[in-house]
Amino acid sequence: QVQLVESGGGLVQFGGSLRLSCAASGRAFHSYALAWFRQAPGKEREFVAAISWSGGTTYYADSVKGRFTISRDNAKNAVHLQMNNLNGEDTAVYYCAAAQGLTAQAAGAYDYWGQGTQVTVSS
Repeated sequence: QVQLVESGGGLVQFGGSLRLSCAASGRAFHSYALAWFRQAPGKEREFVAAISWSGGTTYYADSVKGRFTISRDNAKNAVHLQMNNLNGEDTAVYYCAAAQGLTAQAAGAYDYWGQGTQVTVSS
């Protein structure tokens, strides 16, 4: 069992930056693949970024590639999402997720989810 709590969301201006964090509790955190998803109003939840248990492999959605960076600190049971050059399309609730097994981009592969943190980009 893994519990996930996101933080770091808020209101940011167009072109600005935010760093999201997800604190995890539970056993064997280091063995889980981790990911960030987001859901904008009226839209389906979409994949943003994922990182393997070791941190050696990362995946990004095309829409955030080059602007977002996912990282993890297994010693602190945390995963982060550094978001730069934000635009209105990035406005959404961002969710942290954990999965046993291979790193994936499909939401259905993830076993545990946080409650989400709101990110709003203003023009």
